[in-house]
This record gives sequence, C-alpha cells and structure tokens, in this order.
Amino acid sequence: MRWRLTAILGFALLAGCAAHGVTSGEMVRIPTGDEVGGTVMMAARVCRPTTPTPWRVVVINHGKSPLVSERAALQPAICESEAVQWFTRRGYLAVMPVRRGYGATGGVMAENPGAVCDDRRDYARSALAGAHDIAAAVEYATALPGAMASGAVVVGHSAGGIATVGYASLPHPKVAALVNMAGGDGGHSNQVPNNNCRPDLLAKAAGRFGATSSTPMLWVYNENDSFFAPPIARSMRDAFVAAGGRLTFVNPGAFGSDGHQLFFGRGGSSIWGPHVEAYLTQRLPVP
Repeated sequence: MRWRLTAILGFALLAGCAAHGVTSGEMVRIPTGDEVGGTVMMAARVCRPTTPTPWRVVVINHGKSPLVSERAALQPAICESEAVQWFTRRGYLAVMPVRRGYGATGGVMAENPGAVCDDRRDYARSALAGAHDIAAAVEYATALPGAMASGAVVVGHSAGGIATVGYASLPHPKVAALVNMAGGDGGHSNQVPNNNCRPDLLAKAAGRFGATSSTPMLWVYNENDSFFAPPIARSMRDAFVAAGGRLTFVNPGAFGSDGHQLFFGRGGSSIWGPHVEAYLTQRLPVP
C-alpha cells in the first residue's frame, strides 16, 4: 500500500530546500470550471526556484489511486520531492494542481470513465476532464510573477499522464512540451495488479487524441509496470501514432518492484531524467 501512495499520489521524503535550488512551496487555489458552469477552486502547490527570473513553467499532474479513500487523501507533490527538484534545479517554476474530485480540492470526481467495466467505459471523457483542469493550471502558472508566459512544460503521471495526452489534443499555445509518464486509466481493476479494465478502450482514447495532437510528445513506460504493462502501452502508442500523433516512446526496462513508481520513485530521475532532458532540449528554445 505504501508504494502506491508514493507512486500515485506523489508523496516523497523531506530533504533540504534552498540548498537544492528551490524555495519553500506555497499552497494556492486555482479556478477551474465544473460541468454545470460553476467554478471550482483547485488546491495546488507552487515551488519556485532560486535561479533568476524569468522562470519557465512546468505543471506536474498526479495519478489516480484505484482506492477512493486514497483519492480523498491525495496531496500534491512537495517541493523537496526528487521529481519536482529535477525541474526546479533547472530553473523551472513548478505547479502541482490537485484536480477535481481529489484531496483538498474535493467535490465530484470529474475523471470518471464509468462505474461498469464494459463498452460504456469512456476513457477519453475522463482524460479530457483532467485536461480541462490542466489547462486552468497552465493559465494560472504562466501568469504568475516571474514566470514565462509561454514555452511551458506539462508532465503527467498515470491518470495525469493520459490527461496530459488529452490536453495535447486540445489547443495549447502556451505549452511547448508534453511528457506522459506511465499514463493510463483503469489499471489495478478491483485492486488487482496487472488487471486492467478494457485496455482496448484505452487505446481507442489514445487514437482519438492522436488525431488532433499538434505537439510531439515524450512517453515513458517501464517494463514492469503493474498498471499498464508493455502490451497496453504499445497499443496506446500505436493507436496514437496511427491517428497522426507524434511521439518519442521510451521503455527503460524494469524499475524496482513496480515500474509504475518510476517518475516519483527514489532514484527514478536518474533513469527518466536524461530522456526528458534530451526531449526538452529539442522542444524548448533558449529563453
């Protein structure tokens, strides 16, 4: 259970702050629309680097535990976490929103593909709900004092990863790079590892997003991912590319006891970091 909290929710052990190029974070509220025309104030953590402004923005998006109780307890990744510090040490202002239905944001779970595992499952709908909240976070983050107004980066893990793929299918003029870390939905169905609810429909959603995706993406999936095993990841990749999407697909092998932990896992940045660095070097102009 503890590993899942670390991997899905983005918890991490504390470490020194300013010595590692980041100031203490602050919790903020970001307005996003709901499905009935109202406004929800998303909780989010903002982590500022100690490098000179302007700062490029990265919006880091969490996953979704299969357990409702863990979704309600979700906290955004902290500034001291390895994944966040990888970016802040490089001069990024990092924003970690808590999307609708999770943690302190609460409310109705917007990313609901359907309660029954049958043909009615709609992973595209749930991912686009997450993408809606990502868009609100990008608008907020790029308007912060000291932040660059364009050339932002969006990174998503697990359900946040497929939401990032959904976001890539929408207009995103302020974003230049998008990274999908082990993205998907429906994994650990009935709380059983390597048991997925209708992965064929997950691939269908990826194909839908690929048809309108305009920015080349980076996708990272590990060999021993118990949520989205290699055949599932490859089927999503193939559907996305067949529909016209462009991506670099990385499979760095096994990581620990479960590759789904890679992005937030201890030592994970030494594996995914070089791939992200190479991708960002291609995508981002020098400020």
